[in-house]
Amino acid sequence: MRVTEIDFSDGKVSICYDASLSEMTNFQNKEKIVIITDETIFDLHKEKFEGYPVIKIRGGEKNKKQSSVDDIIDQLLEMDIDKTWLIAGVGGGVVTDITGYVAGIYKRGIKLGLVPTTILGMTDAAIGGKNGVNVGMYKNMVGTTHRPQFILYDFSFLETLPAEEWINGFAEIIKHACIKDAEMFEELSTRSIEYYRENRSAVALLVEKNAALKISVVVNDEHETGERFLLNFGHTFGHAIENLYDLPHGYAISIGMVMAAKISEEINNFDSVSKEKLIKLLQQYGLPVSHKIDHKKVLALLKKDKKRSGDFINFILLNSIGEGVVRQLSFNNIEALQDQTL
Repeated sequence: MRVTEIDFSDGKVSICYDASLSEMTNFQNKEKIVIITDETIFDLHKEKFEGYPVIKIRGGEKNKKQSSVDDIIDQLLEMDIDKTWLIAGVGGGVVTDITGYVAGIYKRGIKLGLVPTTILGMTDAAIGGKNGVNVGMYKNMVGTTHRPQFILYDFSFLETLPAEEWINGFAEIIKHACIKDAEMFEELSTRSIEYYRENRSAVALLVEKNAALKISVVVNDEHETGERFLLNFGHTFGHAIENLYDLPHGYAISIGMVMAAKISEEINNFDSVSKEKLIKLLQQYGLPVSHKIDHKKVLALLKKDKKRSGDFINFILLNSIGEGVVRQLSFNNIEALQDQTL
């Protein structure tokens, strides 16, 4: 296990690469760790969970809601878990988001560790300290910022990751390349998901590169007042599309990135050749680049977005591949651009 210590204003987070789940005990006695995971992960990896108390939840975005949190808290109380314990979230983005939220509010805060088991979780969802649940159609509308003591990367979990979840996760990797790393964009252009699925060292290196990119952005802008907004590239439209049409997160973000690229071309001098390169790369990794959309319904959801400020919303555009930029757009602007370009 290789450990990198990251300093935040409210404490350190240990990033543990090439680790195994059992190495959580480097941070907390096994007798004081309770695991939250989903039913699928538990069934696929039962041997990894032996000796730990485990709370199992139903996976999927539709179960990322307050009632799931309430059920977990009831179980924690029944198990007599107190503030000397650590809660470990082992799973994809839904599990790590819910676990972080529970740890932040249970008994006004309890120790947290995260073990992401998907590409999406490893490169994005588990990093940054933000967590929460959805409220109806509205994404991540309720939550907290509660940092884990550690994020542990056990790549053996990827051996059972379904093909569609590899595709889902690569949307966030491509997002990172678009906003911050043109060299990674070019590398991805010469590879495929099959290459990374079959080459464990290559995927480990790619995951580490993406984790480091997001960590750097978060450390520089802990409270999301500037650069961190860039991580929302594709998400402004994407979150609305995800909930309206019940699409996997990465699929919706892929469509959102194409929409943002088209707007970038229209108002930000983003060239059409680069736009086509992005579309081609998304398709190369099995991601959708369009969907039949009711623009009025999408706009209505955007008006409830967390990034809204009065009649404006912080929108992420591209100057070029590898260089994202934050632009404040009015909803009137967005509506007009939808009609013109989307």
